[in-house]
Amino acid sequence: MGAGDAGWKPALRAVCALVRQRRYPILRRAAAPDPVRWPALVQGLRRELRLGDALFVNIGTILASAIFVVPAYVIASTGSAGGAALIWVGAGAMSLCGAFAIAELAALYPHAGGEYVYLERAYHPLVGFLYGWSLFAVIQTASIVAVAVVFVEYGAEFVPLGPTAARAAVVILILGLSLWNCRSVRSSADTQNLTTIAKLVMAGAIVVLCVSWGDQSVETIATSRLPLEGSAAARWGAAMVAALWAYDGWISITFVGGEVKNPQRFLPRAISLSLLLLIGIYLLLNFAYLKALPFAGFSGTETVAADAAGLAGGPLGAQLVSLAVMVSCFAAANGFIFTGARVYYAMARDGAFLRSFARLSPGAVPRNATLVQGLWAAGIALTGTYDQLFTYVVVVSWLFYGLGSAAVFVLRWKQPDLDRPYRAFGYPLLPAIFTVFSAVLLVNTLITDPRDALIGLGITAAGIPVYLYFKRQNDGRPAPDDAP
Repeated sequence: MGAGDAGWKPALRAVCALVRQRRYPILRRAAAPDPVRWPALVQGLRRELRLGDALFVNIGTILASAIFVVPAYVIASTGSAGGAALIWVGAGAMSLCGAFAIAELAALYPHAGGEYVYLERAYHPLVGFLYGWSLFAVIQTASIVAVAVVFVEYGAEFVPLGPTAARAAVVILILGLSLWNCRSVRSSADTQNLTTIAKLVMAGAIVVLCVSWGDQSVETIATSRLPLEGSAAARWGAAMVAALWAYDGWISITFVGGEVKNPQRFLPRAISLSLLLLIGIYLLLNFAYLKALPFAGFSGTETVAADAAGLAGGPLGAQLVSLAVMVSCFAAANGFIFTGARVYYAMARDGAFLRSFARLSPGAVPRNATLVQGLWAAGIALTGTYDQLFTYVVVVSWLFYGLGSAAVFVLRWKQPDLDRPYRAFGYPLLPAIFTVFSAVLLVNTLITDPRDALIGLGITAAGIPVYLYFKRQNDGRPAPDDAP
C-alpha cells in the first residue's frame, strides 16, 4: 500500500464502522460486491486454469475409491442390476440438480472460496465462516486423510507395511503433496491432469478386461436377483446415499474459481460436464463388474472391483485394480489439498481467519494455508480418528449443500439486477428438488443417527466463538496484501 492510499483511508474507516453496526438480516437486499467488504473478490491469484484443467480437478477429486467399493452395496440393497442402474443414474441426476444451482453462483462470483463466498453473500458472514471452518476442521482435512489411507492400504499389495509404517506413509504422502502444491498453480494442475488421465485409462482397462473375459451373459445379468431383507424404502434410501457419496466432490472446482480463465463460461461447464461424464463412467464400471462377477459375489464383499478383475484376469487383474485405486486416491488427495487451501485463503482475506493464510507465495499460491491444512490433516491421520470424524460431519455437509442450492433463490431475490452469465438449468424446479432432498436427508440423519448428527453440528457450532474472536481481533479489517 503506497502514499496514494491516504485519500481513501477515511472512507475505508467509515465503511468498516458501518459494517460493524449492521446486523445482516437473512433476506435483506444487498448491493453489488465491493472490494472493501468483500476483499476475497479482489485478489492476487492468477487465472491460469483452462477448461480442461477445471474438468480434471473435478473428475480427479470425485473419482476416488468409492466406485471400486460401493457398487456391491448398491446391488445388495436393490437386489438387481436394473435397480442398481436406476440408483446410479438417480444419484448422478440429483447431484446434477445441485451442481446446476452452484454453477449459477460460481459464474456470479467466480472467486476463491467457492461456497464460502456464496453463503456469505446470501445469508450472513457467520454462515460462510462456519462452512469454511467445518471444511478446515474436518470435512476437507478428513477427506484428505481418508484417500491417503486407502492409497497406502492398496499399496500394501505391492509393498507390505506394518501399522506404524502405514500410518507414517499416510503422513508422508499428505505432507509431501502439501509441499508440492506450494510450488505453483500450474504444477498443481499438471499433477491433477496427469493422475486423472492415468486413472481414467486404468478404469477403461478394467472395463475392457471384465467385459472381454467375463463369463456372465447379458441375459444372466438382467434376470439375476439377490434375496432382500428389510423395507424397500430403507434399502433404496441407503443405496442412494452410498451412490451420492461416490459423486461427492463436484463442488471442488468452485474453491479455485479465482484461478480459472474465463470463469463465467468454464466453471459451469466443468461442474456439469464432470458429473455427466462420471455418470457414464460409473455405469460402464458397474456393467464390467456384473459381467465378470456372479451375482452372489456382490453380497458382503468390500472389494468388488478387485474380485471382478481377479476373476477375469487372475492376479494381474486384481493388481490392476489395486494400482487404479492408488492412482485414483493420489489424484483425489492432490485435488483436495489444491482446492481446499483457497477457501481458507479467502476467509483470511476477509479478515475472518488467520491473517497469515492470506499471504501468497511468489508463485501466487496460498502457501501458509496449504501447509497448515496439510499439518492439520497429518495430525488427524496420526490420531486414527478420521473415519469417525468424517461420520460426524456428513450431516453438516448436506446442511451446507442445501443452503448452497437455496442461495440461488435468496440471491435472485436480494440481487435481481446483477448480470448472471449462467442461469441454473431447470430453475426453479431442479434447485428446489435438491434443496428439499438435502433437507430430507438432514432430518432423516437427525432421526436415525442423532448422536453422530449432533456431534457434527457441535463441531460446526464450535466455530462460532472462533468467528467472534477473529471478528474482534481484526476489527472487520481485511488482511493486507502483504499479510505476514
